[in-house]
Amino acid sequence: MPKIPALVAPSFDRPPLDDLDQGDPSQLTPRASLEGLSFRDLRLDELDLESADLALCRVVGVRAPEVSLRYANVTESAWSGWDVPILRAARASWRDLEIEGTRSGSVEAYESTWNGVHFVNCRLGFVNLRGAHLQDIAFTDCTIDELDLGQSKVTRFAAPGTRISQLIVEQSTLQHVDLRGADLEGLTGLSALRGATISSLQLQQLAPLLAADRGISVRD
Repeated sequence: MPKIPALVAPSFDRPPLDDLDQGDPSQLTPRASLEGLSFRDLRLDELDLESADLALCRVVGVRAPEVSLRYANVTESAWSGWDVPILRAARASWRDLEIEGTRSGSVEAYESTWNGVHFVNCRLGFVNLRGAHLQDIAFTDCTIDELDLGQSKVTRFAAPGTRISQLIVEQSTLQHVDLRGADLEGLTGLSALRGATISSLQLQQLAPLLAADRGISVRD
């Protein structure tokens, strides 16, 4: 039998966010270039940061019906306490980003590139990462209604303490994907699970789906 490679966990570099200057909400505009700033308690009708560059920024407490981060480049930053029904972040680039205590009904991040992104204690509805390139990603103690990783390349992923109602991995490429700590209620794309690690309990839970995927009838 071929040797199974050792599982490698996601790794993160904590953003160095000491001694930040206080930013002004008027600076948060499309194509803005912001570095070393802190923003707090934003109550907005809309936040549009399309094609913006944010580096070494902390954004705490955002309440807006919609936030656009499409094509945005975010590096070494931290967000927390966001309440955003719609987060548009397609084709964005995120690196070394911490996201904590955030609620969003829809996260549209298809065809994005994420490297070192860590969600903690977040409540997310539909997360669309179809066609994305993802490396060193974790969802810790989160609740996700639907996580779509279809056609994505995923390397070093974990979801400890996270409930995922529906996980989609069809046509994905997975390496070092650790699903053992996740509560998986539904799964689409069983044939693409190669490269993932699950627990023995999860194997029992997924057995009916595995049988159906292979055209096997189970009858007592």
